[in-house]
Amino acid sequence: MNQINNMDWPERADRGRPDIGRLDLNLFRVFDTIYRERNLTRAAAILCLSQSAVSHAIGRLRTQLGDPLFVREGQGVLPTPLADRLWPDIQGALALLRQAVHRSQVFEPARDISQITLAMNDELEPSILPLLVWKLRALVPTLRIASVRLDRASLRADLAAGRLDCAIDIAQPVSADLCHTLLLQDEFVVVSSASANAARPLDIQSYLAAQHVTVSSRRTGRAVEDLGLAKLGLERQVVMRCQHYEAACRVVAASDLLLTLPRRQAEAIHASVKNAILTLPVELPKMELHLYWHRQREADPANHWLRKQVLAVMTPPRAL
Repeated sequence: MNQINNMDWPERADRGRPDIGRLDLNLFRVFDTIYRERNLTRAAAILCLSQSAVSHAIGRLRTQLGDPLFVREGQGVLPTPLADRLWPDIQGALALLRQAVHRSQVFEPARDISQITLAMNDELEPSILPLLVWKLRALVPTLRIASVRLDRASLRADLAAGRLDCAIDIAQPVSADLCHTLLLQDEFVVVSSASANAARPLDIQSYLAAQHVTVSSRRTGRAVEDLGLAKLGLERQVVMRCQHYEAACRVVAASDLLLTLPRRQAEAIHASVKNAILTLPVELPKMELHLYWHRQREADPANHWLRKQVLAVMTPPRAL
């Protein structure tokens, strides 16, 4: 059998190892095609190269590997023993490269997302997280979801570093490198114990005369609803401060205190704490929830997919 060209290949007692850094990956694609076709003309046609270019490419690879790789046999070529040993690994490596390129161009959530981390206020979890988990796990059953406490002081850094994928919070002023969009607007309602509500209709006079419990993660300062009341020249009597809406609802159930909170939270807790949900007897600006993410993740397919799912869950369908 003759070699592909007329070069004589001296036997080498120690061929040494090729310098991987000098290997041209395109040469392995040529090698793979020749190995499968066993014919230089057909390989050149598949690669859209001239036959001389294919011969030159395989010649470079032979020089670097120190082996003829293919020898002539009739109208075609046959692989050498070294080529037979190399081909399965080269074929596998090329397949991995093609797969990597495909993944970079075609995003598939079930394949490309394994875990997400969302930040939200403790009080948002009961009304938001169950819906999100149901939606996301239905699309990606193996998805791991972490809901973590929202820290506004480190929000920008956490989103930039990828420690958080997105955050859900009330409308806040943010830096220019944070993007955000409105998730929903929620009206305020009043929660009263069922027994107290039966004896006391709620109007603005009884609302202001009543004693109230408020919910805030801060030790001091006015709640959002108090700021809204103050703009109308109104002030209520806050006699108790809680950290969580559910705890406040349970306090209300066993007292004559009133609690003002967004309707979504009130309805989420109502199943376990059977208080009365009443219309707020004064018009306050609706509470706005926004979705936040870092600008550098704007075009990231995984982050874009996550934002799309959150918006789908949180945005109520439009009436036809």
